[in-house]
Amino acid sequence: MNDGVNGVALGVFIFFFVLVTAMGFLAARWRKAENEHSLDEWGLGGRSFGTWVTWFLLGGDLYTAYTFVAVPAAIYAAGAAGFFAVPYTILVYPLIFTFLPRLWSVSHKHGYVTTSDFVRGRFGSKGLSLAVAVTGILATMPYIALQLVGIQAVLDVMGVGGGEDTNWFIKDLPLLIAFGVLAAYTYSSGLRAPALIAFVKDTLIYIVIAVAIIYIPIKLGGFDDIFAAANDKFTESGNGGLVPNHGGQWTYATLALGSALALFMYPHSITATLSSRSREVIRRNTTILPLYSLMLGLLALLGFMAIAAGVKVENGQLAIPQLFENMFPDWFAGVAFAAIGIGALVPAAIMSIAAANLFTRNIYKDFIKPDATPAQETKVSKLVSLLVKVGALVFVLGMDKTVAINFQLLGGIWILQTFPALVGGLFTRWFHRWALLGGWAVGMVYGTIAAYGVASPTQKHFGGSSDEIPGIGEIGYIGLTAFVLNFLVTVVLTFALRAVKAPDGVDETKPSDYTADAGDPGVQVELPPATAGSSH
Repeated sequence: MNDGVNGVALGVFIFFFVLVTAMGFLAARWRKAENEHSLDEWGLGGRSFGTWVTWFLLGGDLYTAYTFVAVPAAIYAAGAAGFFAVPYTILVYPLIFTFLPRLWSVSHKHGYVTTSDFVRGRFGSKGLSLAVAVTGILATMPYIALQLVGIQAVLDVMGVGGGEDTNWFIKDLPLLIAFGVLAAYTYSSGLRAPALIAFVKDTLIYIVIAVAIIYIPIKLGGFDDIFAAANDKFTESGNGGLVPNHGGQWTYATLALGSALALFMYPHSITATLSSRSREVIRRNTTILPLYSLMLGLLALLGFMAIAAGVKVENGQLAIPQLFENMFPDWFAGVAFAAIGIGALVPAAIMSIAAANLFTRNIYKDFIKPDATPAQETKVSKLVSLLVKVGALVFVLGMDKTVAINFQLLGGIWILQTFPALVGGLFTRWFHRWALLGGWAVGMVYGTIAAYGVASPTQKHFGGSSDEIPGIGEIGYIGLTAFVLNFLVTVVLTFALRAVKAPDGVDETKPSDYTADAGDPGVQVELPPATAGSSH
C-alpha cells in the first residue's frame, strides 16, 4: 500500500464523484411530477421507470460496492467456495420471474409502497406487517454500513486520510464528506438520484471488469499461471486446493440456495422493482439481469489474480483495491476506484429510501399517525432516510469492520424469514396470519441464536453464517435451516388454527389484482384503507 496519496488516482476519483453528485441533485428535475409530495414520487420515482432504467437501477441496487470488494475477497481468502455468489444470482432470476410481476401488479392496483403494505392488505394483520417492516429495517442497516466500508477501503488504498495514528476526524473526513453528499441528494431527489447515477456506476464497472479480465492476466502470464498460483496457496494452507471438500459442498449449496431465496426479500430490491412502470418491464428485466451474473463471475476471478499478483493485506476487503493500485496505471486505478465508490452510493441511497418507506408506511402511519397526509408521509420518510444513513455511518466509524460484515450476514438470515408471508401470500391465502407470525418468530429466534453460537478465529460470537444442520449433521447455511423451521411451524400452526376456526383477517385483494397491468382497461391505483381520503 502507498505511504502517500496517489494524486492521479485521487484526481480521477474526485472527478467522477463530482459528476455523480451533480447528477444526483439534477435528478430532482428528471421526469418531475406535478405532485412531488408523495412516497410514490419521492420513494418510487413516480412508478415511471422503463426497461433500461429499471435494469440499471436493479443492477446498481443488487451489485454493490460490497459485491465488488467482498466477492473476490472471499475467493482470495477461501478459494472456489467464494463463488457461491455466482450460482445464487443464476438461481434467483427464474425464481423472481414467478412472483415479482404478481407483486408489482397488486402493488400498482392498491398503491402499496412496501412489502409490509402488501402483507397488511393480504392478511389483514398490522402485527404481521410490523414484523416484516422491522425485519426489513434491521436487515438493511448493516447493508448500508457495508457500502460505506467499500468507500473506506478505496480511500485507504489511495492513501487518503493518513495512517492509523492520524487524528480520527482527519482520517474519516473524506468518508464524512461522501456521506454528507449522499444524504443531501437522496433527501432532495429521492429514488430518481440513484436511478440516474446507476448509468454511470454500471458503465464504469463493466469497463473496469472488461479491462481487468484482459489486462491483468497478460501481466501475470495468463490464466494458467493465475490458477496454478491460487491452487498452490490453498494446497499449502491445508484447504485441499481450489475446490471445497465434501463438507464444504453442503455449505456452498445451502448458502447459494438460501441467498437466492433472500435476495428479493430485501426492501431495496422491492423498492427498485415497484418503481417500474409496467408488469412487462419486470418480466423483461428478469430475462436480462443475468448479464450481471456474467460480470460477477468475471469479477470473482480477480480474487485469484490478487493471489497470483502477490497482494498481501491484513484486511481481505482491501485485496482488490490494492490489486488495482498495483497493476493498473494510476489514472485507470482512479477509474476503478470511482467504480467502487459510486457502486456504494447507488445502493446506499436506495437502501436508505427503502428503510425509510418501511418506517413511514408501516410504523409511523399504521401505529403513530394513521391520518398522515401524503405530504407528511414524504417528509417523515426523508428525515428517516437521513437518520438511517447516520446510523450506518456511526456503525462504520464506531465498530470493527468484521462486526459490520457479520451483522450483514445476520441480516440475510433474518430477511429470509419474511419469505413465507410475502411470496406465500402472493399465491395463496391458505396460511393463517397468526401462523405466519409464529413461523417468523421461530425462524428469527433460531437463526439469531445459531449465528450467535458460531465462533471464528477472531470472534467468539457471530463468527459466520453456517452451522450444523439438525438431523442431517452436515454444515449448512443457518438462514436456510431457519427458513425450513419457519415454514414447518407455519404449516402446522395453520392446520391447528384452521381447525379451531381462529378469526382470519380481511383480504382487500382479489385474484384479478395479481395479473393487472398499467395499461389494462379500468385499472387504476386504489389507496389502502389507511390512506383513504388522501391523494397520491
